[in-house]
Amino acid sequence: MKPKQQQNQRLLLQAAVELMSVHGFDGTSMKQIARAAGLGDATIYKYFSTKEKLVLGYFEQALADALAETLATAGFDSFSLQERLQRLVDALLERLLPDREFVALARALVGKSPMLLMGDTLPGKRAIKEAVAGFLEAAEADGSIAACDFKPLIGGLFADYLFTVVIYWLNDSSDEFSDTTRLVDLTLAVLAQTLESGLLNKLSELGGFLLRSQFSRLMQNGSSLIELVKLARPLVKR
Repeated sequence: MKPKQQQNQRLLLQAAVELMSVHGFDGTSMKQIARAAGLGDATIYKYFSTKEKLVLGYFEQALADALAETLATAGFDSFSLQERLQRLVDALLERLLPDREFVALARALVGKSPMLLMGDTLPGKRAIKEAVAGFLEAAEADGSIAACDFKPLIGGLFADYLFTVVIYWLNDSSDEFSDTTRLVDLTLAVLAQTLESGLLNKLSELGGFLLRSQFSRLMQNGSSLIELVKLARPLVKR
């Protein structure tokens, strides 16, 4: 996409965030978004055919920005696998924080079609999948994790994980989202320890599917999930 097109797309997304945060999804029209962005009424359709596609475009842009910021982090090449994944999660939540009201609105909208965020059409999934697979290759090459036969699968699962973390974060009423911080710390530690042990090579794609579906369900109950992860962590260390 050319720089001018990228700029127009960002203008449309920002206008949508501002208008929908005030007027809601149904109370905001494509024409209003285009005019607020300073573009012609028909121009918006060159980028987003519907308001739903625009909302998904917001998440894709947020993920792309978070990934770019992660990769540009000073000293990133020396980070451990867990530190790299942690930085990516932090960068995404930092990116979404100013727009949290809009993200909650978008989550409610997408909630009407929950499978939209759990399949191959997940916004930005391909980029995250490839990036995480690259993190795993680097960790495998330097010997910090065991040889892993499931790098693409883990990359895809991590993209799903990012969205479930966002859902948890939206429901988190703890001070400074401390429960989300604890959950991410625990789950990433378990993942890193599992990869170090080579345990994932014993999993099949069916196991990955079950892990993803159960993790999504458990994310709806934050306290129970944290306790479950605490119980699982020492088992992985054995």
